[in-house]
Amino acid sequence: MSTSPAAVETQHHAGHEGGPPLSVVAGAPVASVETGLIRAHAFAALASLLVAALFGTAVAIKLVYPGFLGGHVWDTWGSMRANHTQGILFGWLGNAFIAFLYFAVPRLGNGAVTSRALGWGVFGLWNVGVVLLGWGLVSINLSSFLWAIKPLEWTEFPLAVNLLTELCLLLLAIQFIPSLARMPNKDGMYVSSWYIIGGLVFTMLAFPVGSLVPQLVPGAMGAAFSGLWIHDAVGLFVTPMALAIAYYVFPVRTGKPIYSHFLSMIGFWLLFFSYPLNGTHHYVYTSIPMDTQRAAIAASMVMGFDVILVVLNLLMSLRGHAQRVRHDAPLLFVWTGIVFYLVVSLQGSLQASMAMQRHVHFTDWVIGHSHLAMLGFATFVTLGGLAHAWDRSPGCRYHAGYMKLAYWLILLGLGVMFVDLTVAGLIQDSLWNSTAPWMDSVRASHGFWLIRALTALPILLGIGTFITAMLTDSVPREARAADTHPNQTAEVNNG
Repeated sequence: MSTSPAAVETQHHAGHEGGPPLSVVAGAPVASVETGLIRAHAFAALASLLVAALFGTAVAIKLVYPGFLGGHVWDTWGSMRANHTQGILFGWLGNAFIAFLYFAVPRLGNGAVTSRALGWGVFGLWNVGVVLLGWGLVSINLSSFLWAIKPLEWTEFPLAVNLLTELCLLLLAIQFIPSLARMPNKDGMYVSSWYIIGGLVFTMLAFPVGSLVPQLVPGAMGAAFSGLWIHDAVGLFVTPMALAIAYYVFPVRTGKPIYSHFLSMIGFWLLFFSYPLNGTHHYVYTSIPMDTQRAAIAASMVMGFDVILVVLNLLMSLRGHAQRVRHDAPLLFVWTGIVFYLVVSLQGSLQASMAMQRHVHFTDWVIGHSHLAMLGFATFVTLGGLAHAWDRSPGCRYHAGYMKLAYWLILLGLGVMFVDLTVAGLIQDSLWNSTAPWMDSVRASHGFWLIRALTALPILLGIGTFITAMLTDSVPREARAADTHPNQTAEVNNG
């Protein structure tokens, strides 16, 4: 029996290039989508991003003017830095990822999420019990073991908040995994589903190890566990969710299949097998056993190769679509984030080595590196995912011009900040390895810290412009498409 050209085209766009087509029928109806929860988490995410960015701006200003805001407990450098980092991780990225999951999971799993009531319960618990309560407790800094700020990077919120966070992670797994694990396609799950399931499961398991165990285990041993979470937060939560967004958005907005399913799966398994070991490279040249340090360095090098494979797979999926990338704001955000993913990951692999750690550790080079990861890779990809979901959700306003303006403003601020902090780090290294007094390095850093504080202006303007783009229309909703599935031809029109 002959196959029509239309059917051939549908099959070609259904799977990965060179691989078998998935069996979902193109144009199949989308399962029930909780648009209200998408909107709620999206606005909570952007509000948290704005507040966390203001905390970060205040921290940057305090490096230049230490007396800024006075000397209250809530406005000390340490308290505001903790509220900045935790606000970015849980308030901004956590909410944004959840918003995108409510948009994508019904399409990937071909079924609704577990429960609308559960969704609203998690929304309240995440934003009131984790983000707002965490910010409040850090600001007043109680002395109780359960309620005090923790001296642990990326998990500074008190233990009482951590217990609520772990409960939310469990409920999120219950909410999203069943729909994906049913495997509606006989050929298997799409790679975004793999990353979503992996991220939800591994974060749920890794978070208590990083937030509780270091409080109970003394000395270098506790530091080693803390180091694991520093990177598990990025590698087992942020990275899988961001890559799930990239693997979803690219084929939807280009109408082209992902380049290689094989590379997709290699990248997935290398991430989850090697990333948990990376964190100890933050403690090179410490009393932690050298074998542990060397294992972390080796795992960091393996991750560099993994990132090359993932980025190659994603960028090859965009070949021939340069014009579309330039003019499509969600695609441009995600593409830029993936390029930053390559740069920051190779940088991280190199600076994990003992030879480079000798020079950059404790310098502003590392601060530039972390901002390239969380503001460059994670935030750009996530903003692109939110923009895509907003563009394709009924009743949501979308202004393409403001989206592009937001992109350029945030890119400008990040680019200047990254170069500024990198140069500052190199100068600090040079002075620290000379006979110059310590204060010489502080004086030499002052101008760079001032530039860093000024870069907050375009970044804050960019965030505000992005929010404006979600509240105004440039194209009538009827002229835009509604999403179906990233493995379907119909997704080109409806994605």
